[in-house]
Amino acid sequence: MKRCILLVLAVISAPSLFAQYQTFVVDTNASEVKISLKTTHELVNGTFGLQAGSIKFNPGASNLSGSIVVLAASGKTGNHSRDKKMYKDILEVERYNTISFAPKSYAGTLAPSGDSSIQVSGTFTLLGTPHEITVPMQIHLESASATAKIHFVVPYVQWGLKNPSFLFWKAENDVAVDVNLKGTIAK
Repeated sequence: MKRCILLVLAVISAPSLFAQYQTFVVDTNASEVKISLKTTHELVNGTFGLQAGSIKFNPGASNLSGSIVVLAASGKTGNHSRDKKMYKDILEVERYNTISFAPKSYAGTLAPSGDSSIQVSGTFTLLGTPHEITVPMQIHLESASATAKIHFVVPYVQWGLKNPSFLFWKAENDVAVDVNLKGTIAK
């Protein structure tokens, strides 16, 4: 009898549990990825274009799914020869055309509207190699729109990428990444 009651309660409450899932669909044209690399002579700033982005979440649960995909060959630093070297020698874009982040879970409280600060854990894939990371994320939810701001550091040399240093021009082994996502919430 108890099993029957539990089964009935599970069936009755299941639709409301599934109804809480929402999807953050990223507007790739309104979103951006910026990088900053310190060198001995300058701070190199660049931007990358997003190919796609969609994150499924439930404000009442800590699991996430989806991905944010960046086109590796879209990187621009304002110097054509530096960009060409970055594509060929650092990012190997002919072999690895995308860079991605697949969120798996978050810690913190995601408010149903307004601002939230959470820690998102997931897999960052660079040169085809997955790396588990946790990044801070500032979220703003308002009606059917959302923004997410993320700042983190990629230890690119430690992760197997080449350092672009040469002669007297030396680059650090880490690059700062700022991601600003804008999009809509679909239920």
